[in-house]
Amino acid sequence: MSRATSTGKRPGAQAGFTLIEVLIATVLMGVILVSLATVTAQWLPNWNRGMMRVQTAERLAFAVNRILEDLAVAEIVTPNNTAKLPIFDGSELALTFVRTAIGPNSRPGLEVVRYIERGDKDGPALVRERVPFIPMETGAPLRLGDPVVLIRAPFRVTFSYSGAGQSWQPTWQGAAQLPRRVRVTIRDGRTQEVTALSTATVLRVDTPSVCVAAKSVAQCVASPQQPAGDADQPAARTNNL
Repeated sequence: MSRATSTGKRPGAQAGFTLIEVLIATVLMGVILVSLATVTAQWLPNWNRGMMRVQTAERLAFAVNRILEDLAVAEIVTPNNTAKLPIFDGSELALTFVRTAIGPNSRPGLEVVRYIERGDKDGPALVRERVPFIPMETGAPLRLGDPVVLIRAPFRVTFSYSGAGQSWQPTWQGAAQLPRRVRVTIRDGRTQEVTALSTATVLRVDTPSVCVAAKSVAQCVASPQQPAGDADQPAARTNNL
């Protein structure tokens, strides 16, 4: 007759889990996995939306900085030696000017830069175009290339301009001076709200260098095409920074 050992187990018996214990562990694991899946399903969309907002804000900030950096080195340059008016054409949805070419991909000299709203498959988009500046006939069309999309829908960018009178106007065209300030407004096309990244910048140069020694800057830059109200303003500064 066999005898039980001192531990109460038969000789040769092995430790392990019973079927009931395995089933209970499986059920608990299933409950834990379902709970994790539920929490993840509720948390992940919010996290994705938050990351998308951060990325959108970063892209908008980069676009605004690009515009401000270009305007910071804007120059008063005429199309040729006989032209009187500088190359600067500003409207609400487009802005063209000449700037000093600065950057790793730029050649020394000047380049014409244009920001303009164009349509694409997702809606209106702000595009930056550029071309090296070369003397041209007055009124000749500019053929810019190297397009880069900076801001896409639903956001839209509008420009406005201020002269010596400090009043903002939607266009700045055919003027002998550059505007003192350019305002960049970014709106959400869905809500029409102005974003916090909207800003205004002061141009470093707004008056031709030949007017520095003039007794009256207003008379020096007087032009029949100059925006109304600016010819009677106080003498403009050549350096506004």
